[in-house]
Amino acid sequence: MTKDPNTEGLAEFQQLVEGITPLPQDKRHFRPAVKTRQQLLEKVVQLQATSYFSDIYQPLLPVNGAMRWCREDVDAMELKRLRRGDYTPELLLDLHGYRQTEAKLEIASLIEACIREHLLCCSVMHGHGSGILKQQVPLWLAQHPQIKAFHQAPREWGGDAAILVLVDIGDHPHRR
Repeated sequence: MTKDPNTEGLAEFQQLVEGITPLPQDKRHFRPAVKTRQQLLEKVVQLQATSYFSDIYQPLLPVNGAMRWCREDVDAMELKRLRRGDYTPELLLDLHGYRQTEAKLEIASLIEACIREHLLCCSVMHGHGSGILKQQVPLWLAQHPQIKAFHQAPREWGGDAAILVLVDIGDHPHRR
């Protein structure tokens, strides 16, 4: 009669591990930390800023005169009202000293704040400076789907160093 080789190995193994106690197991689960509401909102704004604002896209903007733009489905009279000062900006964004990437995020945050607070008009002050933000801000605003129109601000709101923006907040019954 032959012995089963598996039982021989098992007996030897049991002799070798006799008296050894097992190590205690940690019951830690490495899950990602729960994010706060503020962190989630910041992530949404960052995603929107990167998806809406392209540095390559060049919308058709005027070369001469004041910087202005109106979405195709919006009445041209809205642009005229914006130019005349019928809309007063309720939120102001000052971009002095910001880099382009930071300015994109701030503009996206401003638009989201206008929609959340049901505000029709806001102002973006880009300043004169080297002219980089003065060139880029209108290009970014023309790409955002929630922007109805924008026009160079009148003198009391910053003149050619600022832009008044008309935001599409949708059809809300409690519109201001």
